[in-house]
Amino acid sequence: MTDCATCPHHEDRLEKGRCKPGDACVQAMSGRQIERFFRENPDLAQGYTGDDFWERRAIAARYISQPRLLELIDDPDEVVRRVLAYRLPVDELYRLIDDSDREVRITVADRLPAEQLEALVNDHDYLVRKYVARRMPAGRLFRMICDSDREVRMSVARRLPPESLGLMLNDVEPEIRRIVAERIQPEALSALLDDPDWGVRLQAAERATRGMLEILEHDTDPDVKEVARQRLREMDDND
Repeated sequence: MTDCATCPHHEDRLEKGRCKPGDACVQAMSGRQIERFFRENPDLAQGYTGDDFWERRAIAARYISQPRLLELIDDPDEVVRRVLAYRLPVDELYRLIDDSDREVRITVADRLPAEQLEALVNDHDYLVRKYVARRMPAGRLFRMICDSDREVRMSVARRLPPESLGLMLNDVEPEIRRIVAERIQPEALSALLDDPDWGVRLQAAERATRGMLEILEHDTDPDVKEVARQRLREMDDND
């Protein structure tokens, strides 16, 4: 229990009912109590941005005015900087692009204007790059086609313009080639008819042209063969 008699807010807050020992108290080592205190007394938050207790600084950062947030940009605790990543004006987010904490950079990648995301294309953490691949303008994703992480490349394959998917036809991951087969222009599917993964060939059969289907109806996989034959029958019925 904290000693209210020594608290600097004893007279101006406690006596006015704006804090409560054990419930809403800035001196407590409890995040919940500190949060309740600043919720009732947001005007006092600025005075705690230099506090020794990281959680007190982090909670205070939620309540100070945006212009004062930059005073915490070099805070040693990542939880404090994560608050900044959520609250800083968008035009100040560039200051956190190289932050050492992954969660900070992910939040930056989630908030930056799409046209500024290339600054994070080479981030060393795959999750940050994955966020970039989900949001960057599709026409500017070429730099990420050869990303070292499969999940990042899967995001790229889902968003790359169909006419550019030929650049991913030979990706080492069958899951990515299946996405390519699902989205690439039908006339380009011929490059996947002999793919070593049956799932890729099956996806190709769902969209292939007649000439390609005549090849796939002799596929070694029974499911691929059946889809190809079914589609050929449907084409014949519609002629």
